[in-house]
Order: sequence, then structure tokens, then C-alpha cells
Amino acid sequence: MHPCLEGITLVAFDLDGTLVDSVPDLAAAVDAALSDLALPAPGEDKVRDWVGNGSRVLVERALTDALGEAPATAFLDTAHEGFLARYGEAPCARTRLYPGVREALEGLTASGQRLVLVTNKPEDFIAPILEATGIAGHFSLCLGGDSLPRRKPDPLPLTHVAERFGVAPGRCLMVGDSRHDIAAGRAAGFRTLAVPYGYNHGEPVAASGPDATVESLAQLVYCKSNCAITM
Repeated sequence: MHPCLEGITLVAFDLDGTLVDSVPDLAAAVDAALSDLALPAPGEDKVRDWVGNGSRVLVERALTDALGEAPATAFLDTAHEGFLARYGEAPCARTRLYPGVREALEGLTASGQRLVLVTNKPEDFIAPILEATGIAGHFSLCLGGDSLPRRKPDPLPLTHVAERFGVAPGRCLMVGDSRHDIAAGRAAGFRTLAVPYGYNHGEPVAASGPDATVESLAQLVYCKSNCAITM
């Protein structure tokens, strides 16, 4: 096991950019929603840098890019509803697990770790993706960005998880791909681990100061002496 797991009994995972590459499906829904409003579709490359703060912020960024200014609230509401409808039509048509994810989840589950999912994605879309990718059975609890009054980078989802399962924050690990995951984990008193391949708005996630980094989540269960750790 990776040294960052020493003393850890609960591991919280982010979803988009950490376990799955969901941008192809998110971008298709954003493109369709904007096209429905007679606005130019931004395309996958732009959407990849906008993911991470929940669906409403994603749509707001797309509208701001298309309009050249921040959208009015009513227009944002309409566009967001359109995005949710479009995304709901095919939330996992092209979404795929990153290499090493299945091995990591299986290994951690076998070792007795309690695994939870804490994402800013709307809760309704979590189950279809987990079922489609075959990893639903690993998680004791899944929280979306609309499950609680506040979402990451606020620590509330993580403190809620720790309290729910009666685990001290110092025995919990937050695993994510963005500065929001690291900030939430740190604020909640969790240990933090980052993966560099996800959606961090074009910035290296290592700059956020996680306690450890891994190139692949498989390193959590197949760790060699050169695993990167800064704790």
C-alpha cells in the first residue's frame, strides 16, 4: 500500500477527472445546450478547462465565453436546465475509467478501507456513471454537488462523511485532481492525495500542495519505493 494510506480507514474520491474522464459527454451536452440557444458551441478543449465547480458554474463559463460577458441570471437558469436535460440523455456514452482506477478500488475494498464518493456533479448523474463503469459497489456513500448546502472546496461534504461514519478526520484521505479537492480536504483535516491527469483549469495540481501525488491510482495498492509523497 502507498504510505499515504498509513493510519487511514476512510478514503473519499472525487469523480470527474479523478476516477472517470467524463469531459467528452459533458462537452457534448454543453455544445448541444448552447446550440439550442443559437450560441456557438465551445468544444471539448474549452470544456475540459471549465469542469470542476459543478454544472451551473460550467454552464456559466460556457455562456460567458460565448457572449463575451457574464450571463443574466434568468438566461443562465434557462441554459443550465437545457444542459441538465441534454446531459441526462447520455451521461456516460463516452465516459471512461482512467487506467488504474478499477485496480485501486478493488484493492482498497479488499484491504478493508471504507470508500466514499464526494463530487460536485449533480447527484442524479452519479449512479448512472458508476453503474455504467462497473464501480458502484465499492462506495458506502455518494455525495453530489447538490446533496448538501455547500460543495467543495467547502469542507462540509468531507466533514459530513467523517461524522456519518464516525471516523476522525485525521484518519481520512481525500483523493482528487483539482485544487478544490485539495482545499476541501485540507480544511476538513483530511490527508490529501492528487492525481495530475484530471481537470484543474490548466494548472498543475501539485501547486496546490497535496500531501502526496500518484501518476496512477493503481499506485495506492501497488506502491514501490519511489511513490511520490511530501508528508
